Amino acid sequence: MSLLVSAGLPGLQEYYELYSSTGWDPDGQWDAERLHQALRNSWYVAVIYSNGKLAASGRIVSDGVIQCLICDVIVSPEYRSRGFGKAMMEHLLEHCKQSGIRWVQLSAAAGKAGFYEQFGFVRRPADAPGMSLHF
Repeated sequence: MSLLVSAGLPGLQEYYELYSSTGWDPDGQWDAERLHQALRNSWYVAVIYSNGKLAASGRIVSDGVIQCLICDVIVSPEYRSRGFGKAMMEHLLEHCKQSGIRWVQLSAAAGKAGFYEQFGFVRRPADAPGMSLHF
């Protein structure tokens, strides 16, 4: 099956529903408008639609020159394990390559690191871990 991944900004409500399917916001801190604002502020946003429904989305935050962070790669539960995530990642990485970006980072959700390793991502060594701060 060939999937069409394209640049585009999904609608506010459809993106909110897709994001809500992840369980990443259990306390409900992010409403539809704030999530859509995050998309609009991204360097690049890609989508996959299936039968008129938003099936997957991913975005890149970047300085546009040296490095980027791939984030919020989401596949709707009904489309998981059908190649949508792989197609999205291939598209996002190709966009980085075409733009000259050579340092690509991401944070993998629990249990998903193996998925990203197929694209060449490597886990950080224990003596050089990534760090984060959440308020």
